Parts: sequence; C-alpha cells; structure tokens
Amino acid sequence: MMIFLQILFGVLGGFFGGLGMGGGTILIPMLTIFLGFDQQLSQGINLLSFLVMALLSIWIHARNGLIATKGILWIILGGVIFAVGGSFLATILPSVILKKCFGAFLCVLSVLEFFKAFPKKKKT
Repeated sequence: MMIFLQILFGVLGGFFGGLGMGGGTILIPMLTIFLGFDQQLSQGINLLSFLVMALLSIWIHARNGLIATKGILWIILGGVIFAVGGSFLATILPSVILKKCFGAFLCVLSVLEFFKAFPKKKKT
C-alpha cells in the first residue's frame, strides 16, 4: 500500500507541476500528512523529483524555442545563492517550524490565487 501511495503522490505532484502550479505544493503535504514523512525529508524528495522534471521541461521548452536567454544569468545566480542558503537553513531548523512556515506560505499563496481569479474591472 505504501508503494502505491508513493507512486500516486509522485504522479499527482508531477501532474500539477506540469500544469505550472508547482508539484511541491501538493507533494510535500501528501508526504508529511498521509505518509508521516519528516518535513526535511519531504522537501528533499520534492527537490530531487523537481530536478528531474525541470531538466525534462527545459529540454521540451528549448526544443520548441520557448526559452528566452536575455537576463537569465542573474535569475540563475540569484536562484542558486538563495537555494543554497535556504537548504542550509532547512537543515538546521526544526521540522515543526518548517511545517508552520510552509503552511503559512500555502495559505498566503491560496489567498493571492483566490483574488487573482476575480480580475479588477478597468474604469473607462
């Protein structure tokens, strides 16, 4: 049963990640809530699975000519620096704090997405 759930959660995370939502918003809560994984372990699994999906996505987008390279170096540099810093922080913070921070992030994200669903009317 555990293997079935792991495969199912991986499929769901990949599906929602492919839609642009970010698979981690689904995968991390599933791993922690339903399978009882530690928050750091869940985040590590998510990062590893994201790496594989991101490489495949880059290949597909590059093949279709959908990658703009102007200014990409600064995005990569900032992303790498803060990813390394965040990784170190995640290893020293207790799992309870990471869970609360991730939960707060998901709550803020859901409120923002809710309000984006109702675009403001332009005054003419």
